[in-house]
Amino acid sequence: MKRPYVICHMMSSVDGKILSANWQDEELTKTFAGYFEKYHVTFTSQAWMCGRITMERDFSGGVQPELRPAPHPIAREPFIGDPNATAFAIAVDAHGKLGWESNTTHGDHIVEVLTEQVSNDYLYYLQQKHISYLFAGKTEVDFTLVLQQLAELFPIETLMLEGGGHLNGSLLNAGLIDELSLLLLPIADGTPKSPTTFEVSEYLTKGPATRLFLSEVQQLDNDVIWLKYHFKHS
Repeated sequence: MKRPYVICHMMSSVDGKILSANWQDEELTKTFAGYFEKYHVTFTSQAWMCGRITMERDFSGGVQPELRPAPHPIAREPFIGDPNATAFAIAVDAHGKLGWESNTTHGDHIVEVLTEQVSNDYLYYLQQKHISYLFAGKTEVDFTLVLQQLAELFPIETLMLEGGGHLNGSLLNAGLIDELSLLLLPIADGTPKSPTTFEVSEYLTKGPATRLFLSEVQQLDNDVIWLKYHFKHS
């Protein structure tokens, strides 16, 4: 199967927590977010992927979609909003809830990953915004199918997977991650039931734990450790 090379790039506390709002230190959070962006751009990639909650919190500004009735039924097939785009933000939005000001975020063309249960009105909304979309299954997201379509429909050879935890866990569980880039922050969080780097949802059949192979360790400023691991797939 042709698919992009997937690098999961994350930052977490020493106990694996990834929700920076719990750290209750805005200046510290801003500092470490700078590390995340700085080391993100050391990778050559054409796309990055986040789940709906992360996109809504950090990238869409919480905009609500302004839906109008679709003039006709819309086929459940991929839609290319900008055939000339070369950099992409992939939003996993199974139920079609995200709203957008335009068809780009941070200069990258938006591609929505949907399931076939989304409404015609939402598809019409995306088409009017010239936002690309593809379908990943009838009611649940099949990430093997997602990656296959991203490789076939767009010039994406390397994809940065950047959370949240359930999105990362879904690709981990499916054996679709090739590399892990983890910025380990000098923070002990301890917040109960807070998301971690990898969370396998209860509706999935949990596979065995995944063996990683350390490829690089760097000590950065402010006591941050940058760990790189490779996955070996059979």
